[in-house]
Amino acid sequence: MSTVAESHVPLEPNILYFGTPVVLVSSMNEDGTPNLAPMSSAFWLGWRAVLGWGARSQTARNLLRTGECVLNLPSDALAPAVDRLALTTGSDPVPEGKARRGYRYVGDKFRRAGLTEVPSETVKAPRVAECPVAMEAVVERCHPVGDEGGVLAFEVRVRRVWVHEEIRLAGSDDHIDPDAWRPLIMSFQKLYGLGPQVHPSTLAQIPEHLYRPDADLERARTT
Repeated sequence: MSTVAESHVPLEPNILYFGTPVVLVSSMNEDGTPNLAPMSSAFWLGWRAVLGWGARSQTARNLLRTGECVLNLPSDALAPAVDRLALTTGSDPVPEGKARRGYRYVGDKFRRAGLTEVPSETVKAPRVAECPVAMEAVVERCHPVGDEGGVLAFEVRVRRVWVHEEIRLAGSDDHIDPDAWRPLIMSFQKLYGLGPQVHPSTLAQIPEHLYRPDADLERARTT
């Protein structure tokens, strides 16, 4: 008779993408045109985010050069637009590693995805009009990941948060309605939506304002 302790088996997955939100990161190229790149190696702490990028990617180069970007969060309804950006890169020539995977250069990523540029307020990179959430951000730090130097982790600080009215909690100026927000999720290279809440959350009893990063919010307000 098996036990709970015996239910695990050893495995060596090629990737560890167990499920994170998709982010469309917009940044500015050297020639003044915008780049738009999908990624899901991201997580948030207060009004800061950590983004993982290949060091040779166009977005990483743009972040290092300009120190700013916009984090656009697509809903699950935008999955076709996000998928149109798959296997495309703003790097010309295409980096060898991406070329082996079948990537090709595309200069106008917004046109390729069928998405609309909207001017930002505090950074030069544009927002994506169709994304329910867009966060203008600046780079605070960059850290190499691993021993080979092929991956960089960017710590970015959010300056402005823009949302579609339909995901704002009614009557509130500082809350997202989690039942209205339907993020697009990447799990092991496949795209998924978010199902309904599966269980009441004890953490939800804590008022959200107790998590407010006052220093970063004050900096954002004075930008």
